[in-house]
Amino acid sequence: MRSAGFVLTGGESSRMGRDKAMLSWRSRPLVESVVEAVKSAARNVTLIGAPERYAHLGHRVLADLRPGMGPLGGIHTALKTQSGELNLIVACDMPGLSGTLLTNLLRAATQNNALCTVTRDGGGGIHPLCAVYRTECLSFIEDALKERRLRLLDLVRDLRAVSMYWDGNVSNVNTPVEWERWQQHD
Repeated sequence: MRSAGFVLTGGESSRMGRDKAMLSWRSRPLVESVVEAVKSAARNVTLIGAPERYAHLGHRVLADLRPGMGPLGGIHTALKTQSGELNLIVACDMPGLSGTLLTNLLRAATQNNALCTVTRDGGGGIHPLCAVYRTECLSFIEDALKERRLRLLDLVRDLRAVSMYWDGNVSNVNTPVEWERWQQHD
């Protein structure tokens, strides 16, 4: 089964106050660490966001087809590429991602017939932006966009997502305080 990897970079980073993708993490932009993890699992990666902002990183970058629709618009753009049957989609602001986690997530998605496989962490959190979406769920996403149902937790519930348990930490950073905690964690 063909897989494609995507990193969503289209957020406005309003709570952070600056572009989260370009935060310095381990001496390089945070997005590069996420790209590396996605690429190790999916063997390819495409950024979804502003090409003029991220093209200099040297990866394929596609503009969001549905700007202003939050992460759901980015997922829609990824699925519209028809690059893979299994689409590994992660947010650019997840410094704790590893290739091992994402490889296991893709393996779990390959072994089930669910439209969506999400990561569930040790604290019970469900992560729709550390997930695999089958291309067949595109019509569900288009309907949700038309109806402006943009909450990802609602989407994964409607898709009857299967969760893959991961004992490690899976989270994103949204504020300077959360970012400071991550830097101290490393």
